[in-house]
Amino acid sequence: MTYHLFGNILTNYGIAANNRGENQGNVTTLQRLAWKNSLRTTVSAEAIRWAIRYQWQFLGEEVNRKWDDDKNENYRVQEGVFNPEIYIDDDVLGYMEAKAAAEDINNDGIPESIEETPTPKKGKGKAKLRKGESIARRGVLEVTRAISLTADTGDMFFGSTSGKKDRKSIHQTEAHATRYQYGFAMTPHRLKVANRIVSVLDALTSLGSVAGNHARFLYDFSPESMVLRWTHDFAPRLLYCFEENRQGKVSIADLVRRIEAGDIDPNEVWIAGAIALEPEVAELEELGVKVFAGIKQAVRDLQAVILSDINNEEVA
Repeated sequence: MTYHLFGNILTNYGIAANNRGENQGNVTTLQRLAWKNSLRTTVSAEAIRWAIRYQWQFLGEEVNRKWDDDKNENYRVQEGVFNPEIYIDDDVLGYMEAKAAAEDINNDGIPESIEETPTPKKGKGKAKLRKGESIARRGVLEVTRAISLTADTGDMFFGSTSGKKDRKSIHQTEAHATRYQYGFAMTPHRLKVANRIVSVLDALTSLGSVAGNHARFLYDFSPESMVLRWTHDFAPRLLYCFEENRQGKVSIADLVRRIEAGDIDPNEVWIAGAIALEPEVAELEELGVKVFAGIKQAVRDLQAVILSDINNEEVA
C-alpha cells in the first residue's frame, strides 16, 4: 500500500503586513477571507511554495527556477527545459509552461491563417485551429492557503516620507498580530527521487520569511507547533486543526476527538512544539501518539521512519 504524508503547521506569533509583494498606490493591504463567521487574514500557498524553493536555492540544492536578488525577479536555469530527476523543485513543486497558438488572432477571435477543409455540398464549412502547447507536471507537494488563527482587527499604521512630496508621501500599512496555520500533503512514490521528502520536511521545519512588506517586516513562518501523519489513508483528517479561544489558548480539540474516536490511528501521528505541553496532548501519548517538545526532534524521528518504510517498499 502507498504511504502518504500529511501535516498541519502553526507558525510563531508575529505581526503580518502586506503578504502580496510590491504595493501599488499608497495603501499596502492584507488578503482576507471569511472563516468561521469572522474575517481572517490569509497567505497564499504560492507564497509558501516560493519560500521553500528560495530556501533550497540558498542551501545549494539543484533548483531549476531561481531568484535573482539584484534584479528582483525569478529566472530559469534552463529556459523551457524541465528535469524532475535533476531539479528538486521540478520534482516536488511541479511546473507548467503554456505556449499560445502560433497564429495571430483577428478581431473575430479566429487565427489569420487557418486550414479549412473542403466545403461540403450543404455549405457547412469546418476550420481546424492550431492549438497551443503546454508542458506540465503536477506538484507532488500540495499546500493549503494559510489562515490566521484569530480574527482580523483592522489595525493600520500611517506614515509619511521625507523630502520630495507626491501622492504616495502619505501612506498606510495594514497589519495583523496573529499566528497562521496551513496544511500540506504529499505522496513520496510520485517523486522521481523519493528521498526528497526529507528535504521537504527540512524546508517546512525551518521556513523563514514568507509574508512581508519588502524587507521592512519580518514574520517567522517556522512552526511553533506541528501535527504530522504518515499513513496509508488517502484523507488527511487533520487540516486546520488548531483553534485559539478568546483567552489566547491554543488547542487541537477536534483532532483529539478524531484520534479517540478511531478515525485516525494514533500510531500514525507525531505532535510537536508548544502544543505538546497541553494536557490533552499528554493523554494522546498514552494512546500511542508520538509527542515531542521540539519541532526538529520530532521531524528527525519521522524522517527515520519514512526512509525505512520507503526503502522497504522499494525492496518489496
